[in-house]
Amino acid sequence: MKLGMSSYSLLGAIKTGEMSILDVIQWTADQGGEHIEIVPLGFTLEDNPDLIKSIVQKAKDVGIEISNYAIGADFLKPGEGAFEQEIARVKKEVDIAHQLGVKLMRHDVSFRPANEASIKQFETDLPKLTEACQIIADYAKEYGIVTSIENHGFYVQASDRVQRLIENVERPNFKTTLDTGNFLCVDEDPLVGVKNNMEYASMVHAKDFYVRPASSYNPGEGWFQSTTGNYLRGAITGHGDINLREVLKVVKEAGYDGYLSIEFEGLEECKKASKIGLDNVRRIWQSL
Repeated sequence: MKLGMSSYSLLGAIKTGEMSILDVIQWTADQGGEHIEIVPLGFTLEDNPDLIKSIVQKAKDVGIEISNYAIGADFLKPGEGAFEQEIARVKKEVDIAHQLGVKLMRHDVSFRPANEASIKQFETDLPKLTEACQIIADYAKEYGIVTSIENHGFYVQASDRVQRLIENVERPNFKTTLDTGNFLCVDEDPLVGVKNNMEYASMVHAKDFYVRPASSYNPGEGWFQSTTGNYLRGAITGHGDINLREVLKVVKEAGYDGYLSIEFEGLEECKKASKIGLDNVRRIWQSL
């Protein structure tokens, strides 16, 4: 297993201008991270070939790998030609992944809100989502890249829906970026979700949440609600309510030896929070 950082974890510092993506790479190496996952938020790459080259060189200079390139996508956008336009855009993102030298790339497929995320709607949308993922996976195959969908948002999030899409796509280079925390967004036990989808994982995110029941009072700023109204807040990995040790035990016992990224999205100062999460996961993994 190679433990590292998602650049998304340091988004707070990137947004304020405190850190650039090159600073994030240096910082990750300084904390003992073995890889960096590139998430183009707070910076752009599609119009910045020089930055792509700088990222590749920086990672080489500090001695860490670039593990994954993670982007958003929505293949269900309304409007004539929208599907074809999104396919073309994501293909260009695959080109960027190749320029970064990665062999893993996550793209989303759609973000219907919770009130539109029924299983009936999912089955209606499944053929279009399948087609899109097949096209992108086939394009990425020419570069030797494995594409993936993350359990992300409120729509294609539950482990069975992720599985359904992967099995429908039927491409050996289409898998899942398995996030240990996100299952809670649709009220699925993370331990169950990880057990269900571990065999499909090309990449793992170590994320944690605080959870309060829907019957509780609204905790206020920083919290959001799951599909059934439970309150969630991003936590430092290892500080939240997920049974992280048991989750990581499932990952390790599955024989996973790929990249594992810390993904932090809480209220705490991002550098300190990300460092604590990295140390927690390293210590837990070594104890298993």
